[in-house]
Parts: sequence; C-alpha cells; structure tokens
Amino acid sequence: MPGGRLNAEARYPLVVFDWDGTLMDSAAGIVESIQEAARDLGLPVPSADAARHVIGLGLHASLSSAVPELPAQRYPEFAEAYRRHFRARQDAMRPFAGVPEMLEALGAAGCVLAIATGKSRRGLDYALRATGLGRHFRHSRCADETQPKPHPAMLLELMRESGASPAQTVMVGDTSHDLGMARDAAVDAVAVTYGAHPGAALRALGPRACVGSVTELRQWLTADA
Repeated sequence: MPGGRLNAEARYPLVVFDWDGTLMDSAAGIVESIQEAARDLGLPVPSADAARHVIGLGLHASLSSAVPELPAQRYPEFAEAYRRHFRARQDAMRPFAGVPEMLEALGAAGCVLAIATGKSRRGLDYALRATGLGRHFRHSRCADETQPKPHPAMLLELMRESGASPAQTVMVGDTSHDLGMARDAAVDAVAVTYGAHPGAALRALGPRACVGSVTELRQWLTADA
C-alpha cells in the first residue's frame, strides 16, 4: 500500500474516489441484482432508474427508497438475495478503461489516493484483490464502518487519517450522494457522468468539474500535478 506524506504541490494532495460507477463498471450489475432480489421476494420490481438512484447509499436508505414495500424486518432477507445475485455477476465486472493508468499517474504525481464507498468492507476488499488495484490506495472507508453517504463522515475520517485539509481534498464520484457528501465536508467534487446518475442531475449540484470519461478525469486531476 502506498506510503509517505502528502505532496503539497499536487493539485489535490488527497484524491478520494467512489468505487462502483466511478472506478468500476458495475452500475448495471448492481441494478440487475436489486431487481432480481425484488423478484425473489415477490416484491414490485423497481425501475432501472429507481435502482440506479440508490447506488452508493447505505443498506437501509437504499431499500426504503428502491423497494418501499419491503418491511424493515425483511431487510436482511433482501440483502442476502441481493448479495447472491451480485456475487454471480461480480467476477465479470471490470474497472473502466483507463482507470489503472490514471491511478498510476496520480500516484506518480505524489497524490494520496483513497476510497469512500457504499460497499461493505468485505465487498471492497474482494474487489480490490480481484482487480489488483488495492496497491494504489492508502485509505478507504465503507458503508458498514461509519455513517453512509451522503453523510460527510467518510470524508472527514479520511482527511483526518491522511492529514489533509478540505482545501487539499477532492471527491470523485458518479452520484448525487457523492456530491452531497463532498459539499457537507466542505470539499471540492468532480462528477463523472459515465456512472449511475445522469449528468444533468450531477451538474445541478455544482461540482468543481463534470467529466464524461476516465480520460477527461485523468486530464483534469493531473492538470497542475
């Protein structure tokens, strides 16, 4: 795992990424897994848009929004069905093209890289091992370790661990939950439009930049590195 101090000369010494839909091309698999779990439990199947909207949220917030007919006492049953369908798909999922090279470039520029994700710790650790990307990240926070998005806790804890100030930090994500978390942590945000949420909704939240590809994202993050 990367070590060393923050590089104060970097555009953003601490770059925090969301995982699903930002680094990993997994949004479609998540949507399908939510829909299949609803079918398994005999519930109304949420639309693709409704399922996409909850990507990145904590479990209870996701379920209350995507499948409002689900009683709270059945949340564990739904979660297990969702995990079963997601595990059947996850080995076919890949990082977006250009992600490994972007992470290499940011590391070479002296940036500290971190992850803030709605995944569980077990799920993130598996994904980092399976993709080989774990070596790039010094810090990470998952939804089962602290307050889930859009609460700012993940970013506040990552900044504290790394010694970065809000002015030294940027959050990169594909959902309004990522941008809301960044806003409430007083951190700049970059929105990517190739993930779960539509570009118009992301732009409405006023990110520092809104990019449509990993290539554009790399260029923006390394412009002054």
